[in-house]
Amino acid sequence: MMYLDSSREERLDPTQVLSSVRSVISVACVYNVSEPEPQAPSLEPRASSPEPGAAVIARYARGDDYHEVLRRRLHELVQWLADTHGPGLEAFSCVDNGPVQERVFAEQAGLGWIGKNTCLINPRLGSWLVLGEIFTNLDLESTEAGVDQCGTCTRCLDACPTGAIVEPYVVDSRRCLSYLTIEKKGEVAPEWREAIREQVFGCDICQDVCPWNRRAATSDDPAWQPRELFRAPRLIDLCRLSDDGWRALLRTSAMRRAGLRRIRRSLAYATAALPSADGQEARRLLADHPSSSEPEVRDALAWAARG
Repeated sequence: MMYLDSSREERLDPTQVLSSVRSVISVACVYNVSEPEPQAPSLEPRASSPEPGAAVIARYARGDDYHEVLRRRLHELVQWLADTHGPGLEAFSCVDNGPVQERVFAEQAGLGWIGKNTCLINPRLGSWLVLGEIFTNLDLESTEAGVDQCGTCTRCLDACPTGAIVEPYVVDSRRCLSYLTIEKKGEVAPEWREAIREQVFGCDICQDVCPWNRRAATSDDPAWQPRELFRAPRLIDLCRLSDDGWRALLRTSAMRRAGLRRIRRSLAYATAALPSADGQEARRLLADHPSSSEPEVRDALAWAARG
């Protein structure tokens, strides 16, 4: 993820994003839905699948693309600021994909604290939050910064299947299942393939086990409700879904970040954890699609078959 390094100066200096900036407005939106979750939070070292053959998709990616949802809402907020303050307003809004240290600003704005798993945690809402920012030339009164309340808890460190949380507040992204299933191009290193198991897109394990999420807030916002296929996803059904079917889903989903090639690759790795006959059937279905001819998908299928 070299883009993080290439935008380092902008991330450290907000005036390089908006030269006239005087204030940063941070917002957070709960995406955790109120319906029963197929992957219920657990305080065990690793949350296990509800039944054999289940697939896990990170909660934030089961509904609409949060980039588009929050971007529209931030634009409305900027328009309100312009209408309220009149001529002279300058503003820059961002959702995740700009050169902005989102969690740092959110913590400084009092929306929570950055936990040991590096997620922002709000003491009332939990950590199932997506963040956005508005840089503006308005001179606004600041709020008090969030206060760390992780204490001596190490559940997130203990639960991470790849040991990606190498120490409190430090994540080695190269080992994180979210990185491996979304960002990593080409083949995943053999030592991390078995850890993928049912995690076919993203990973919520360090949040599932967080005590602050035991009573996490939920939302009935239609934007975050999972698509039918993602309500209780099964690996065999995701392997059966056609390339055209996946492309239709990805157009309005945060899963498009990974793209079809990497999703197929993760599905192939995940089939290794199925019982023998089920794994063979899932790989047969997966191999029937044109996108499965990509080298990293073929390699993943071959690896899973050997397992």
